[in-house]
Amino acid sequence: MQTITLIHPYPHSRIPNEPVVLALGFFDGVHKGHQAVINRAKQIAIAKHEKLAVLTFDVHPAVGFRNVPADEVQYLSTLTRKQALMAALGVDLLYVAQLNAGFKYQAPQAFVDNYIVGLHANVVVAGFDYTYGRPVEKADMAALPVYAHARFEIVTVGEDDDAQGEKVSSTHIRQLLDHGDVAGANALLGYIYCTTGTVVHGEQRGRELGFPTINIDTPHAERLPSIGIYATKVQVKDQWYMGMASIGRNVTFGPNRPVTVEINLLDFKADVYGQPVQVAWYQYLRGEVKFDGADGLIAQLKRDAQHTRDYFQKLGGSQKDGRSIYPHSVL
Repeated sequence: MQTITLIHPYPHSRIPNEPVVLALGFFDGVHKGHQAVINRAKQIAIAKHEKLAVLTFDVHPAVGFRNVPADEVQYLSTLTRKQALMAALGVDLLYVAQLNAGFKYQAPQAFVDNYIVGLHANVVVAGFDYTYGRPVEKADMAALPVYAHARFEIVTVGEDDDAQGEKVSSTHIRQLLDHGDVAGANALLGYIYCTTGTVVHGEQRGRELGFPTINIDTPHAERLPSIGIYATKVQVKDQWYMGMASIGRNVTFGPNRPVTVEINLLDFKADVYGQPVQVAWYQYLRGEVKFDGADGLIAQLKRDAQHTRDYFQKLGGSQKDGRSIYPHSVL
């Protein structure tokens, strides 16, 4: 997959001179609803023997259009993660438009001319709720034929509902993560939710308890699940290992402590300080508990370890290599 960054006004020499089927959207999380849009575009691209292109943005629309401070936004998929997900879905060209002033103050007609016709789109595919153009003159999919002037085909993908009839949305997935329901979030994503980070030095209290942990410094831009204990898998040096993860404040050892991410990797003893890792969040096990002393905590950690092993044993062999972190894998 080729990624092309577009800074408005972009030079047309950056655009490959060939027709494409173009999917539009920000696609935070690249969840099942987003996948429906991209897969529909992919089907059309295959039938037309054209490349599949996607147009997205470098930052969340709330930052670009509503002036929300960038450090207040946490993503289900950072750009790096989004690139990996798009590649897994078979996207050929990923256009990343920077939401600078020139881009966000385009009139709808200018957006269509610059970022649909200008990208050589023969067909445009987007969700029913996709909008474009400057905030005071924002247009939607119903208005797109007016601006298209018959220069390209338009395909609108309808709302995608979950099993309870609720719209599959990035907002809903964030709410599930904020309540610790990673299994529910994974069901709407269509793959296992992941975060990244670097292994850093901690207080080494887990080692003293007989449960050595790796402490993960997670980028602020990535949204973590809520405080709790989880069954996870962690990718270290291209290998995946089972682990029981704690997101919490270590309340047993004092009040007002910062939130940390600590993971006890089962059947793993190597020194990985400074290593980049990826964490796949599979299942919520329990909430954080304040114990009276170390003995109670150790007993609970033993139960957590067994529950983690039991969970992955029940899950079966399809998850062992970590490929389920991408779409089209079996949950």
